[in-house]
Amino acid sequence: MPRTVLDRDDAVRALAGVFRRRGFESGSLSVIQQETGIGRGSLYHFFPDGKADMARAVLAQVRGWFDEQVFEPLRTAGDAGEAVAHMTQVVEEYFVSRDRVCLFAAMTLGEEQETFAREVRAYFADWVDVLTGTLHRSGISGPDAADLAVDAVAAIQGGLIMTRALDDDAVFTGIVARTGRRLHAALS
Repeated sequence: MPRTVLDRDDAVRALAGVFRRRGFESGSLSVIQQETGIGRGSLYHFFPDGKADMARAVLAQVRGWFDEQVFEPLRTAGDAGEAVAHMTQVVEEYFVSRDRVCLFAAMTLGEEQETFAREVRAYFADWVDVLTGTLHRSGISGPDAADLAVDAVAAIQGGLIMTRALDDDAVFTGIVARTGRRLHAALS
């Protein structure tokens, strides 16, 4: 029997788990129903445009979390070192607690790449841009700040892939820690 869903946010949280475990393509509607316990009628009530609408809602929820917990603190930081420390801490906690999957990165795999290209590009570009801005405001030259930011985001994202492949959270926590140390060294 389908479970009772209180609101759209409940459905989005349940869908996020399915997309983290299975990706977009493997998460068929029947799999989504089975794994979330949400009936077809409820899914189409909350997401009238189907699975792509569901995935966009999940990406929007994840993006909202990153806007609040990562991007805004970087954007408004008075102390770049504190902002970098906060970023690495919350990013590590976020990804380890969510099956070590970045849904934005997952959406770059397979046929759905073009479907979600705008959202994925914006997420990565914004992360790099706000981190670049924070580093630049601290006195690092624009090009060096941009290079450091790209390398940091790439290390974190690549670390997720290695962590899943090796099934070892210590790989990710080590990569995040080293990334934070590199950023702090550049800030010194």
